[in-house]
Amino acid sequence: MKKKLTIALVAHDRRKADMIDWVKVHAPCLSQHRLVCTGTTGRLVAQAFADAGIDADVECMNSGPMGGDAEIAAMVVRNEIDLAVFLIDDLNAQPHEADIQMLLRQCRLHNVPIACNRISADLMISSSLWDDPSYKPIEQSYIRFDRK
Repeated sequence: MKKKLTIALVAHDRRKADMIDWVKVHAPCLSQHRLVCTGTTGRLVAQAFADAGIDADVECMNSGPMGGDAEIAAMVVRNEIDLAVFLIDDLNAQPHEADIQMLLRQCRLHNVPIACNRISADLMISSSLWDDPSYKPIEQSYIRFDRK
């Protein structure tokens, strides 16, 4: 697999503090990669790096409700995202639920690992498979299964 990843970071408002804390914990690692974020999350991520004096490549899309989730989903479809971390507020309704589901679905369809909680994100970002040149993800199979 490749060493420099493009990582999507998305967090709903009530999960932004958790995302920023996660970014700070993993800043040395994350700063080695390209980060693509929805609007407000991206500004907060860039500020966290600046406050820590760490140079990082952070690109901000639109905010989620204004199409940012859809922009990142399109990048997934074009094979431009290697990993996504999406901290979702599961306790409150979101006005752009269709876009959220589209991003999650596209990650699943296009075999992009997506972490929706910190434990998953910790495990994915620290996986040794990212540095293993012999590791090749297996394409997903959608074949009919007959129950006999």
